[in-house]
Amino acid sequence: MKQSTKLDKPLLIVMLVFMVFGLIMVLSASSMASYMRYHNSIYFYLIRQGIFMLVGLVGFLLALYFPTKFYKKISPFLMFILIASLFGLMVYGSTFFGSQSWYDLKVITVQPSELGKIIIILYLAYYYGKHKDELDNQWTLLKPIIICLIPIVFIVMQPDLGTAAVIFGIILLIFYALPLKKETRSPINKIFIGGILIVILTLILTGGSFLRDYQLKRFQFMNPCERYEEKTGYQLCNSIIALKNGGLTGKGIGESTQKYLYLPESHTDFIFSIIVEEWGLIVGLVIIFAYLFMLFRIINIAKRADNLGNAIIAYGVFAYIFFHITINLIGVLNIGPLTGVPLPFLSYGGSYTITLLFAMGLVQRVHYETYKKKKKGN
Repeated sequence: MKQSTKLDKPLLIVMLVFMVFGLIMVLSASSMASYMRYHNSIYFYLIRQGIFMLVGLVGFLLALYFPTKFYKKISPFLMFILIASLFGLMVYGSTFFGSQSWYDLKVITVQPSELGKIIIILYLAYYYGKHKDELDNQWTLLKPIIICLIPIVFIVMQPDLGTAAVIFGIILLIFYALPLKKETRSPINKIFIGGILIVILTLILTGGSFLRDYQLKRFQFMNPCERYEEKTGYQLCNSIIALKNGGLTGKGIGESTQKYLYLPESHTDFIFSIIVEEWGLIVGLVIIFAYLFMLFRIINIAKRADNLGNAIIAYGVFAYIFFHITINLIGVLNIGPLTGVPLPFLSYGGSYTITLLFAMGLVQRVHYETYKKKKKGN
C-alpha cells in the first residue's frame, strides 16, 4: 500500500504507543474485576480489547486505502442508517449502565452513537465541501446542522448525555472551522449562544426535573468522600484515593489497590486513575502531553488540507478526540460531573476503539491526499 509510506509518522508512532500502553493498562485495571466479579480469566478483557484493536486496525487500513471522496459520497446514506438505528434502539436496544444505547448481538454489542460520531463528521465534510461556494447563505449553513441534531435528540433520549455532548462539540468546532465572513457567522453565533442559555435556564428553573435521578446526582461532584455511601460519591472518592496513592512515581505496574473492586469500571471510565496509581503523576502528565502532541499533529493536517471537505474531516477528528479527553478527565479528576465518556486509546471498549482507529485512518488519508496534491502541483 503506497499510502503507508506517506503517513504522518510521528502521529502514527504516538497512536501505536498509546495502543500498546492501553492494552497493558486494560489488563492491569480489569484483571481483578474480571476474576472476582465476573468469574472470568484475568485476561478476558485484554483478549477482547486486543480483538477490538485488530478490527480497528483493519478499519484504519480501509480508511487509508479508499479516497476520502468515497466516504463523503456515501455519508448521506450512512446518516440515514444512523438515524434509523438510533430510532430502532427504542424498541430493540439493550440497556447497560442506565442507557438504552446498544444492540446486543450476543457475540458483540454495537453502540450506534459511537459510529455516529464519525458518520456526522463525514456528512458535514460532504455537505460543506459540496456547498463551499454557498456558505454565505445561512440556510445552507444551518441545514446540515439541523439534520445532525436529530441523532443528538435520540441519543439524549437513551439517555446518554456524555455522547450527546461530544457530538454537539464536534458540530460546534466544525462550524467555527468554516471559512465564514463575520456578518454570516454573527447571527448564527447568537442562535448557538441563545440555545445554550435556554438549556442552562431550563436546568436552573426546573431544577433538572426532566433528568433522571442518577443523572442529577452526577452534578453533585463536590466533596465526594463526604458522600462515600452514595454511588457517585463512592466512585469519585475512590478515584481520588487512586490518584493520591500514586504520588509522583506510582506504586508499580499491577500494584493498584483500587482495582480490587473499590473503583467500579476501572478499565473503562476510570483507567486514568489506575494509570496514575500505578505509574505516578509524572507518567499521567506525560500522557496528557502526548495527547496534546497528537492533537497538534491532527490540527496541522487540517490546516494543510487541500480542500474544505478534507479539512473538516481532520478538524472533526480533532474535536472527537479532544472532547473525549477533556470530558473524561474533568469527571475523573473531580472537576465536573461524570459522563461515562471513555479515554482515547486507553479505555476498554469495542465500538469506540474501532471507530477511533478508523477516524485516525481518515486523518492519515487526508494527510496523504494533501501530500499527493502538493507533489502533483510541483
